[in-house]
Amino acid sequence: MLWQDYVLTTGSIVFSIALIPAIIAKDKPPLSTSIPTFFFLYLFSFVYATLSLWMSTATTFLTGTLWLILALQKRAQNRTLPKV
Repeated sequence: MLWQDYVLTTGSIVFSIALIPAIIAKDKPPLSTSIPTFFFLYLFSFVYATLSLWMSTATTFLTGTLWLILALQKRAQNRTLPKV
């Protein structure tokens, strides 16, 4: 196992844990933040897989999925809020 895989995995786990309050909170980040973030995290996950960094692949995909959840929550929030 490469040491880089451990470092990247640890970083992704920390980022994932840090996103939990945002998923639970009422206020969500804008779609202009969430959409590119989850897209590129999925792309990074693919790149890590091609390098056989399997733990990094899984944890980065998890972090990307949390950002996707935030994007979907924001989209749902935008649909339910009355237009002013």
